[in-house]
Amino acid sequence: MNMRFKSVYQSLFKKYGEQKWWPADSPFEVMVGAILTQNTAWLNVERALDNLKHANVLTPQKIIESNHDALAQWLKPSGYFNIKAKRLKQFCEWYVEQNEYAGLKQNHSIKLREMLLSVNGVGPETADDILLYAFNRKIFVIDAYTRRIFSRLDLVDASLDYEALRSVFETELESESAALFNEYHALIVLHAKEVCKKKPVCEACCLQMDCKQKGIVI
Repeated sequence: MNMRFKSVYQSLFKKYGEQKWWPADSPFEVMVGAILTQNTAWLNVERALDNLKHANVLTPQKIIESNHDALAQWLKPSGYFNIKAKRLKQFCEWYVEQNEYAGLKQNHSIKLREMLLSVNGVGPETADDILLYAFNRKIFVIDAYTRRIFSRLDLVDASLDYEALRSVFETELESESAALFNEYHALIVLHAKEVCKKKPVCEACCLQMDCKQKGIVI
């Protein structure tokens, strides 16, 4: 691991400890959460997932069989619920066609990523969430938090596109495990939410000694 990338990880882990992400009871629940978390906060996703659990429909087949209006109502807390209901049902139809988890896990990570990206409504970040957290693959998730923190640390160019940034992280962390990818991304998200916000709380930052752009809003 690049020493500066390692230093950031160690500092974050020392401050926050193990995060045990992704919070879910099954790989399928991780996938549903990854789809629902688009354009909303995780708390809203949890409410939608609770609705699906209470209605006893948190399985691919039951979601496929659900009436659109009922499904949209269950997903309402996550926002854009009509669109998400349609996309979630389409994802579940595809998932069942692929023989669900048992069938999909047989694929190499690159192939599996291509397959996920072929599904309507699944973009790079959603696909990589699913690959890392549901399939335990060494794919680094790039999000706005990652871009913000590491550009402020002057470790990446904020103007790079998604795939270029993902390549940077996977190259720098090549020798590390999927478990570390998981933990690192979870720590990044927590730090960005609590400290390295759009308007950063620099005085509370465990990375401030390495930060090249203290107080810069990105």
